[in-house]
Amino acid sequence: MMTKIQKLLRQPDTASLCRHAVILMSLMAIMPAMSQDKNSKANQAVLVDAIVAVVNTDVITLQELEDRMRLVEQRMKRQKTQVPAREILQKQLLERMIVNRAQMQLARESGIRIDDIMLDRAIARIAEQNSLSVQGFRDQLEKEGSSFSRFREEVREEITLQRLREREVDNKLQIAESEIDNFMAASAGKLDGAQQEVNIAQILIRVPENASAQQIADRRKRAEEAMAQLKTGGEFAKVAASFSDAGDALTGGELGWRSSARLPQLFVDATEKLNEGEIAPLVRSANGFHILKLIGRRSASKVKAGSGNVVQQTHARHILIKVNQIVSSAEARRKLAELKDRLDNKAAKFEDLARLYSNDGSANKGGDLGWIYPGDTVPEFERAMNSLQPGEVSQPVETPFGYHLIEVLERKSEEISRERQRMMARQILREQKLEESYEDWLRQLRDRTYVEYRMDDIGPR
Repeated sequence: MMTKIQKLLRQPDTASLCRHAVILMSLMAIMPAMSQDKNSKANQAVLVDAIVAVVNTDVITLQELEDRMRLVEQRMKRQKTQVPAREILQKQLLERMIVNRAQMQLARESGIRIDDIMLDRAIARIAEQNSLSVQGFRDQLEKEGSSFSRFREEVREEITLQRLREREVDNKLQIAESEIDNFMAASAGKLDGAQQEVNIAQILIRVPENASAQQIADRRKRAEEAMAQLKTGGEFAKVAASFSDAGDALTGGELGWRSSARLPQLFVDATEKLNEGEIAPLVRSANGFHILKLIGRRSASKVKAGSGNVVQQTHARHILIKVNQIVSSAEARRKLAELKDRLDNKAAKFEDLARLYSNDGSANKGGDLGWIYPGDTVPEFERAMNSLQPGEVSQPVETPFGYHLIEVLERKSEEISRERQRMMARQILREQKLEESYEDWLRQLRDRTYVEYRMDDIGPR
Protein backbone atom coordinates (compact mmCIF):
# COMPACT_ATOMS: atom_id res chain seq x y z
CA MET A 1 0.00 0.00 0.00
CA MET A 2 1.29 3.43 -0.91
CA THR A 3 2.38 5.41 2.15
CA LYS A 4 1.10 8.89 2.97
CA ILE A 5 4.49 10.39 2.10
CA GLN A 6 4.62 8.59 -1.27
CA LYS A 7 1.17 9.85 -2.15
CA LEU A 8 2.14 13.40 -1.30
CA LEU A 9 5.33 13.22 -3.31
CA ARG A 10 3.42 11.99 -6.35
CA GLN A 11 0.83 14.78 -6.20
CA PRO A 12 2.00 17.87 -8.13
CA ASP A 13 -0.14 20.19 -5.99
CA THR A 14 0.74 23.67 -4.76
CA ALA A 15 1.59 22.49 -1.23
CA SER A 16 4.05 19.92 -2.58
CA LEU A 17 5.70 22.50 -4.85
CA CYS A 18 6.02 24.86 -1.88
CA ARG A 19 7.63 22.13 0.18
CA HIS A 20 10.10 21.33 -2.56
CA ALA A 21 10.95 25.02 -2.95
CA VAL A 22 11.60 25.36 0.79
CA ILE A 23 13.79 22.27 0.80
CA LEU A 24 15.76 23.55 -2.18
CA MET A 25 16.31 26.97 -0.61
CA SER A 26 17.30 25.40 2.69
CA LEU A 27 19.78 23.10 0.99
CA MET A 28 21.33 26.06 -0.81
CA ALA A 29 21.58 27.96 2.48
CA ILE A 30 23.44 25.21 4.32
CA MET A 31 25.70 23.78 1.62
CA PRO A 32 28.72 22.01 3.12
CA ALA A 33 31.73 24.29 3.33
CA MET A 34 35.05 23.19 1.84
CA SER A 35 38.33 23.58 3.65
CA GLN A 36 41.68 22.99 2.02
CA ASP A 37 44.65 21.57 3.82
CA LYS A 38 47.82 22.71 2.08
CA ASN A 39 49.52 19.47 3.04
CA SER A 40 46.73 17.31 1.62
CA LYS A 41 46.35 16.25 -1.99
CA ALA A 42 42.61 16.97 -2.20
CA ASN A 43 39.92 19.15 -0.76
CA GLN A 44 38.15 17.72 2.28
CA ALA A 45 34.42 18.39 2.78
CA VAL A 46 33.40 19.63 6.21
CA LEU A 47 29.72 19.25 7.13
CA VAL A 48 28.55 22.56 8.57
CA ASP A 49 24.85 21.73 8.86
CA ALA A 50 22.23 19.53 7.27
CA ILE A 51 18.48 18.90 7.23
CA VAL A 52 17.31 16.17 9.60
CA ALA A 53 13.58 16.51 8.96
CA VAL A 54 11.11 18.33 6.72
CA VAL A 55 7.94 19.43 8.55
CA ASN A 56 5.27 20.66 6.13
CA THR A 57 6.94 23.69 4.52
CA ASP A 58 9.67 24.02 7.14
CA VAL A 59 12.86 22.17 8.03
CA ILE A 60 14.68 21.12 11.18
CA THR A 61 18.46 21.27 10.90
CA LEU A 62 21.10 19.14 12.53
CA GLN A 63 22.45 22.19 14.35
CA GLU A 64 19.02 22.87 15.88
CA LEU A 65 18.77 19.26 17.02
CA GLU A 66 22.29 19.27 18.48
CA ASP A 67 21.62 22.52 20.34
CA ARG A 68 18.43 21.12 21.83
CA MET A 69 20.27 17.91 22.78
CA ARG A 70 22.84 19.87 24.76
CA LEU A 71 20.18 21.86 26.59
CA VAL A 72 18.15 18.79 27.52
CA GLU A 73 21.20 16.82 28.64
CA GLN A 74 22.28 19.73 30.87
CA ARG A 75 18.79 20.02 32.31
CA MET A 76 18.51 16.30 33.04
CA LYS A 77 21.91 16.24 34.72
CA ARG A 78 20.95 19.20 36.92
CA GLN A 79 17.79 17.32 37.90
CA LYS A 80 19.93 14.20 38.56
CA THR A 81 17.95 12.22 35.98
CA GLN A 82 19.76 9.49 34.09
CA VAL A 83 20.30 10.54 30.49
CA PRO A 84 19.26 7.89 27.92
CA ALA A 85 21.64 6.67 25.24
CA ARG A 86 22.42 9.44 22.77
CA GLU A 87 20.69 7.89 19.77
CA ILE A 88 17.52 7.23 21.80
CA LEU A 89 17.39 10.75 23.20
CA GLN A 90 18.09 12.17 19.75
CA LYS A 91 15.17 10.26 18.26
CA GLN A 92 12.82 11.35 21.07
CA LEU A 93 13.87 14.97 20.81
CA LEU A 94 13.50 15.05 17.05
CA GLU A 95 9.93 13.77 17.31
CA ARG A 96 9.17 16.35 19.98
CA MET A 97 10.64 19.10 17.80
CA ILE A 98 8.50 17.94 14.88
CA VAL A 99 5.32 18.16 16.97
CA ASN A 100 6.35 21.58 18.32
CA ARG A 101 7.20 22.83 14.84
CA ALA A 102 3.78 21.73 13.57
CA GLN A 103 2.14 23.58 16.47
CA MET A 104 4.18 26.74 15.87
CA GLN A 105 3.19 26.69 12.19
CA LEU A 106 -0.48 26.44 13.19
CA ALA A 107 -0.01 29.25 15.73
CA ARG A 108 1.40 31.54 13.03
CA GLU A 109 -1.46 30.67 10.70
CA SER A 110 -3.90 31.44 13.54
CA GLY A 111 -2.34 34.85 14.16
CA ILE A 112 -0.95 34.05 17.62
CA ARG A 113 1.97 36.35 18.39
CA ILE A 114 3.95 36.91 21.59
CA ASP A 115 5.46 40.38 21.49
CA ASP A 116 8.71 41.43 23.17
CA ILE A 117 6.95 43.28 26.01
CA MET A 118 5.04 40.17 27.05
CA LEU A 119 8.20 38.08 26.68
CA ASP A 120 10.25 40.49 28.79
CA ARG A 121 7.66 40.24 31.57
CA ALA A 122 7.82 36.44 31.49
CA ILE A 123 11.63 36.47 31.60
CA ALA A 124 11.57 38.92 34.51
CA ARG A 125 9.21 36.62 36.46
CA ILE A 126 11.45 33.61 35.79
CA ALA A 127 14.52 35.54 36.95
CA GLU A 128 12.81 36.72 40.14
CA GLN A 129 11.57 33.23 40.92
CA ASN A 130 15.26 32.28 40.89
CA SER A 131 16.06 35.25 43.18
CA LEU A 132 18.05 36.98 40.43
CA SER A 133 17.83 40.16 38.42
CA VAL A 134 17.33 39.71 34.67
CA GLN A 135 21.01 40.54 34.11
CA GLY A 136 22.03 38.14 36.87
CA PHE A 137 19.88 35.43 35.36
CA ARG A 138 21.41 36.09 31.94
CA ASP A 139 24.92 35.86 33.40
CA GLN A 140 24.04 32.56 35.11
CA LEU A 141 22.71 31.05 31.87
CA GLU A 142 25.79 32.07 29.92
CA LYS A 143 28.05 30.77 32.70
CA GLU A 144 26.34 27.39 32.24
CA GLY A 145 27.01 27.57 28.50
CA SER A 146 23.46 28.47 27.43
CA SER A 147 22.58 31.28 25.04
CA PHE A 148 20.28 33.89 26.59
CA SER A 149 18.81 34.78 23.20
CA ARG A 150 18.02 31.12 22.56
CA PHE A 151 16.45 30.85 26.03
CA ARG A 152 14.26 33.86 25.23
CA GLU A 153 12.99 32.19 22.09
CA GLU A 154 12.32 28.97 24.00
CA VAL A 155 10.18 30.93 26.47
CA ARG A 156 8.40 32.67 23.58
CA GLU A 157 7.67 29.26 22.06
CA GLU A 158 6.33 27.88 25.35
CA ILE A 159 3.96 30.84 25.77
CA THR A 160 2.86 30.52 22.13
CA LEU A 161 2.12 26.81 22.54
CA GLN A 162 0.11 27.52 25.69
CA ARG A 163 -1.97 30.14 23.88
CA LEU A 164 -2.51 27.71 21.01
CA ARG A 165 -3.63 25.00 23.41
CA GLU A 166 -6.10 27.40 25.05
CA ARG A 167 -7.49 28.34 21.63
CA GLU A 168 -7.65 24.88 20.06
CA VAL A 169 -8.43 22.66 23.06
CA ASP A 170 -9.29 24.36 26.36
CA ASN A 171 -11.77 26.88 24.96
CA LYS A 172 -13.46 24.32 22.73
CA LEU A 173 -14.02 21.64 25.36
CA GLN A 174 -17.74 21.29 26.02
CA ILE A 175 -19.42 19.30 28.78
CA ALA A 176 -22.94 18.13 27.90
CA GLU A 177 -25.75 18.39 30.43
CA SER A 178 -26.30 14.64 30.06
CA GLU A 179 -22.68 14.02 31.15
CA ILE A 180 -23.29 16.08 34.29
CA ASP A 181 -26.49 14.12 34.96
CA ASN A 182 -24.65 10.80 34.61
CA PHE A 183 -21.74 11.98 36.79
CA MET A 184 -24.03 13.15 39.57
CA ALA A 185 -26.09 9.98 39.41
CA ALA A 186 -22.97 7.82 39.59
CA SER A 187 -21.67 9.77 42.61
CA ALA A 188 -25.13 9.89 44.21
CA GLY A 189 -24.87 13.65 44.02
CA LYS A 190 -21.85 13.70 46.33
CA LEU A 191 -18.92 15.74 45.12
CA ASP A 192 -16.44 14.88 47.86
CA GLY A 193 -13.96 12.98 45.67
CA ALA A 194 -11.31 15.62 46.32
CA GLN A 195 -10.59 14.33 49.84
CA GLN A 196 -7.43 12.63 48.55
CA GLU A 197 -4.71 13.76 46.18
CA VAL A 198 -2.32 11.58 44.23
CA ASN A 199 0.85 12.23 42.28
CA ILE A 200 1.15 9.96 39.25
CA ALA A 201 3.90 9.67 36.67
CA GLN A 202 3.09 8.33 33.23
CA ILE A 203 4.71 7.02 30.09
CA LEU A 204 2.46 7.42 27.04
CA ILE A 205 2.98 5.39 23.90
CA ARG A 206 0.76 7.22 21.45
CA VAL A 207 -1.26 5.25 18.88
CA PRO A 208 -2.09 7.06 15.61
CA GLU A 209 -5.70 7.84 14.80
CA ASN A 210 -7.35 5.09 12.69
CA ALA A 211 -4.32 2.87 13.35
CA SER A 212 -4.18 -0.54 11.70
CA ALA A 213 -4.03 -3.74 13.74
CA GLN A 214 -0.31 -3.99 12.97
CA GLN A 215 0.36 -0.42 14.13
CA ILE A 216 -1.50 -1.05 17.39
CA ALA A 217 0.48 -4.26 17.91
CA ASP A 218 3.76 -2.41 17.27
CA ARG A 219 2.88 0.32 19.75
CA ARG A 220 1.84 -2.24 22.36
CA LYS A 221 5.18 -4.00 21.88
CA ARG A 222 7.00 -0.70 22.45
CA ALA A 223 4.98 -0.13 25.65
CA GLU A 224 5.84 -3.64 26.82
CA GLU A 225 9.55 -2.94 26.16
CA ALA A 226 9.34 0.13 28.39
CA MET A 227 7.53 -1.86 31.06
CA ALA A 228 10.20 -4.59 30.89
CA GLN A 229 12.94 -2.02 31.52
CA LEU A 230 11.07 -0.73 34.56
CA LYS A 231 10.61 -4.24 35.94
CA THR A 232 14.35 -4.87 35.70
CA GLY A 233 15.16 -1.78 37.73
CA GLY A 234 15.14 0.98 35.12
CA GLU A 235 14.66 4.50 36.50
CA PHE A 236 11.17 5.73 35.59
CA ALA A 237 12.36 9.19 34.53
CA LYS A 238 15.00 7.72 32.23
CA VAL A 239 12.56 5.25 30.66
CA ALA A 240 10.03 8.07 30.21
CA ALA A 241 12.66 10.15 28.40
CA SER A 242 13.47 7.18 26.17
CA PHE A 243 9.94 6.00 25.34
CA SER A 244 7.17 8.44 26.23
CA ASP A 245 5.34 10.52 23.62
CA ALA A 246 3.81 12.79 26.28
CA GLY A 247 4.90 16.39 26.62
CA ASP A 248 6.29 15.76 30.12
CA ALA A 249 8.55 12.89 28.99
CA LEU A 250 11.80 14.77 29.58
CA THR A 251 10.80 15.91 33.07
CA GLY A 252 10.09 12.47 34.48
CA GLY A 253 6.49 12.14 33.30
CA GLU A 254 5.04 13.44 36.59
CA LEU A 255 1.51 14.84 36.42
CA GLY A 256 1.82 16.61 39.80
CA TRP A 257 -0.54 16.49 42.78
CA ARG A 258 -4.17 16.23 41.73
CA SER A 259 -7.35 15.20 43.49
CA SER A 260 -8.69 11.83 42.39
CA ALA A 261 -11.87 13.49 41.13
CA ARG A 262 -9.82 15.58 38.70
CA LEU A 263 -7.91 12.73 37.07
CA PRO A 264 -9.14 10.60 34.17
CA GLN A 265 -11.19 7.79 35.69
CA LEU A 266 -8.97 5.34 33.81
CA PHE A 267 -5.96 6.55 35.82
CA VAL A 268 -7.85 6.46 39.13
CA ASP A 269 -9.04 2.89 38.56
CA ALA A 270 -5.55 1.73 37.54
CA THR A 271 -3.76 3.21 40.56
CA GLU A 272 -6.30 3.07 43.40
CA LYS A 273 -4.90 -0.20 44.83
CA LEU A 274 -1.22 0.63 44.31
CA ASN A 275 1.23 1.40 47.08
CA GLU A 276 3.61 4.32 46.66
CA GLY A 277 6.32 3.49 44.13
CA GLU A 278 4.34 0.69 42.45
CA ILE A 279 3.53 0.55 38.74
CA ALA A 280 0.11 -0.38 37.35
CA PRO A 281 -0.44 -2.93 34.58
CA LEU A 282 -0.52 -1.47 31.07
CA VAL A 283 -3.54 0.80 30.49
CA ARG A 284 -5.14 1.36 27.06
CA SER A 285 -6.95 4.61 26.23
CA ALA A 286 -8.15 6.26 23.03
CA ASN A 287 -4.75 7.98 22.78
CA GLY A 288 -2.55 4.95 23.25
CA PHE A 289 -0.91 2.86 25.96
CA HIS A 290 -0.13 4.29 29.40
CA ILE A 291 2.33 3.08 32.02
CA LEU A 292 1.35 4.63 35.37
CA LYS A 293 3.42 4.86 38.54
CA LEU A 294 2.03 6.04 41.87
CA ILE A 295 4.54 8.57 43.21
CA GLY A 296 2.57 9.51 46.30
CA ARG A 297 -0.81 9.77 47.97
CA ARG A 298 -1.93 12.36 50.52
CA SER A 299 -5.01 13.88 52.09
CA ALA A 300 -6.24 16.95 50.26
CA SER A 301 -6.44 20.32 51.96
CA LYS A 302 -9.27 20.39 54.46
CA VAL A 303 -11.59 22.37 52.27
CA LYS A 304 -14.69 20.36 53.10
CA ALA A 305 -16.53 19.55 56.28
CA GLY A 306 -19.07 16.90 57.13
CA SER A 307 -20.13 14.52 54.41
CA GLY A 308 -22.30 14.31 51.34
CA ASN A 309 -22.85 17.77 49.89
CA VAL A 310 -21.92 19.79 52.98
CA VAL A 311 -18.81 21.87 52.33
CA GLN A 312 -16.75 24.38 54.23
CA GLN A 313 -16.96 27.92 52.91
CA THR A 314 -14.54 30.71 53.74
CA HIS A 315 -15.29 34.40 53.97
CA ALA A 316 -12.05 36.17 53.01
CA ARG A 317 -10.63 39.43 51.74
CA HIS A 318 -7.35 40.30 50.11
CA ILE A 319 -5.01 42.99 48.85
CA LEU A 320 -3.54 42.28 45.41
CA ILE A 321 -0.42 43.89 43.96
CA LYS A 322 -0.02 42.95 40.29
CA VAL A 323 3.40 42.39 38.74
CA ASN A 324 4.07 44.29 35.52
CA GLN A 325 6.70 46.32 33.69
CA ILE A 326 6.61 48.98 36.41
CA VAL A 327 6.18 46.80 39.52
CA SER A 328 8.57 43.86 39.89
CA SER A 329 7.90 40.74 41.97
CA ALA A 330 10.40 41.95 44.56
CA GLU A 331 8.70 45.34 44.77
CA ALA A 332 5.25 43.73 45.11
CA ARG A 333 6.45 41.48 47.94
CA ARG A 334 8.19 44.40 49.68
CA LYS A 335 5.09 46.58 49.49
CA LEU A 336 2.83 43.86 50.90
CA ALA A 337 5.34 43.13 53.69
CA GLU A 338 5.13 46.81 54.67
CA LEU A 339 1.33 46.69 54.66
CA LYS A 340 1.35 43.54 56.80
CA ASP A 341 3.62 45.25 59.34
CA ARG A 342 1.10 48.10 59.57
CA LEU A 343 -1.72 45.60 60.10
CA ASP A 344 0.24 43.64 62.73
CA ASN A 345 0.99 46.87 64.59
CA LYS A 346 -2.68 47.95 64.41
CA ALA A 347 -1.55 51.06 62.52
CA ALA A 348 -4.18 50.64 59.80
CA LYS A 349 -7.33 48.71 58.93
CA PHE A 350 -7.30 46.00 56.28
CA GLU A 351 -10.23 47.43 54.34
CA ASP A 352 -8.62 50.91 54.22
CA LEU A 353 -5.32 49.52 52.85
CA ALA A 354 -7.23 47.43 50.30
CA ARG A 355 -9.05 50.50 49.00
CA LEU A 356 -5.76 52.42 48.74
CA TYR A 357 -3.39 49.80 47.34
CA SER A 358 -5.20 46.74 45.93
CA ASN A 359 -5.13 46.25 42.14
CA ASP A 360 -8.24 44.04 42.25
CA GLY A 361 -11.85 44.88 41.45
CA SER A 362 -12.70 44.09 45.08
CA ALA A 363 -10.71 47.13 46.27
CA ASN A 364 -13.77 49.39 46.52
CA LYS A 365 -15.30 46.78 48.89
CA GLY A 366 -12.23 46.78 51.11
CA GLY A 367 -10.91 43.67 49.38
CA ASP A 368 -13.93 41.58 50.42
CA LEU A 369 -14.30 38.47 48.23
CA GLY A 370 -17.45 37.20 49.92
CA TRP A 371 -18.03 33.55 50.66
CA ILE A 372 -15.63 31.30 48.74
CA TYR A 373 -16.35 27.69 47.87
CA PRO A 374 -13.60 25.07 47.38
CA GLY A 375 -12.26 25.43 43.85
CA ASP A 376 -13.39 29.04 43.40
CA THR A 377 -9.84 30.39 43.51
CA VAL A 378 -6.50 29.32 42.06
CA PRO A 379 -4.73 26.54 44.05
CA GLU A 380 -1.98 28.82 45.43
CA PHE A 381 -4.57 31.22 46.89
CA GLU A 382 -6.76 28.43 48.24
CA ARG A 383 -3.87 26.61 49.95
CA ALA A 384 -2.74 29.80 51.69
CA MET A 385 -6.31 30.72 52.66
CA ASN A 386 -7.04 27.26 54.07
CA SER A 387 -3.97 27.45 56.31
CA LEU A 388 -5.24 30.60 58.07
CA GLN A 389 -7.39 30.88 61.18
CA PRO A 390 -10.23 33.44 61.25
CA GLY A 391 -8.73 36.87 61.91
CA GLU A 392 -5.26 35.83 60.68
CA VAL A 393 -3.47 37.61 57.82
CA SER A 394 -1.12 35.70 55.51
CA GLN A 395 2.41 36.55 54.46
CA PRO A 396 2.62 37.73 50.78
CA VAL A 397 1.28 34.90 48.58
CA GLU A 398 2.23 34.53 44.92
CA THR A 399 -0.36 33.44 42.34
CA PRO A 400 -0.59 33.91 38.55
CA PHE A 401 -2.36 37.21 39.25
CA GLY A 402 0.42 38.73 41.35
CA TYR A 403 0.99 38.88 45.13
CA HIS A 404 -1.72 38.88 47.80
CA LEU A 405 -2.25 39.52 51.47
CA ILE A 406 -5.16 37.29 52.53
CA GLU A 407 -7.29 37.61 55.64
CA VAL A 408 -9.83 34.99 56.66
CA LEU A 409 -12.86 36.60 58.33
CA GLU A 410 -15.00 33.53 59.15
CA ARG A 411 -15.91 30.03 58.06
CA LYS A 412 -19.10 28.00 57.87
CA SER A 413 -20.34 24.65 56.67
CA GLU A 414 -23.28 24.68 54.33
CA GLU A 415 -25.09 22.32 52.00
CA ILE A 416 -24.36 22.99 48.35
CA SER A 417 -27.28 24.06 46.22
CA ARG A 418 -28.29 21.87 43.29
CA GLU A 419 -27.09 24.55 40.86
CA ARG A 420 -23.74 24.73 42.62
CA GLN A 421 -23.40 20.95 42.55
CA ARG A 422 -23.87 20.96 38.78
CA MET A 423 -21.29 23.70 38.36
CA MET A 424 -18.76 21.74 40.44
CA ALA A 425 -19.53 18.56 38.51
CA ARG A 426 -18.97 20.41 35.24
CA GLN A 427 -15.58 21.64 36.45
CA ILE A 428 -14.53 18.17 37.62
CA LEU A 429 -15.53 16.62 34.28
CA ARG A 430 -13.70 19.38 32.43
CA GLU A 431 -10.48 18.77 34.36
CA GLN A 432 -10.80 15.02 33.79
CA LYS A 433 -11.08 15.55 30.04
CA LEU A 434 -8.61 18.39 29.41
CA GLU A 435 -5.39 16.40 29.33
CA GLU A 436 -6.91 13.58 27.30
CA SER A 437 -8.42 16.09 24.85
CA TYR A 438 -5.07 17.83 24.48
CA GLU A 439 -3.25 14.56 23.80
CA ASP A 440 -5.94 13.61 21.27
CA TRP A 441 -5.57 16.98 19.52
CA LEU A 442 -1.77 16.59 19.40
CA ARG A 443 -2.15 13.13 17.91
CA GLN A 444 -4.48 14.41 15.18
CA LEU A 445 -2.16 17.33 14.42
CA ARG A 446 0.83 14.99 14.16
CA ASP A 447 -1.07 12.56 11.92
CA ARG A 448 -1.94 15.26 9.38
CA THR A 449 1.54 16.82 9.38
CA TYR A 450 3.75 16.05 6.40
CA VAL A 451 7.09 14.76 7.73
CA GLU A 452 10.13 13.55 5.83
CA TYR A 453 13.08 12.24 7.84
CA ARG A 454 16.63 12.90 6.62
CA MET A 455 18.76 11.52 9.48
CA ASP A 456 19.79 8.47 7.47
CA ASP A 457 21.28 10.76 4.81
CA ILE A 458 23.69 12.29 7.33
CA GLY A 459 25.16 9.24 8.95
CA PRO A 460 26.75 9.02 12.43
CA ARG A 461 28.48 12.04 13.94
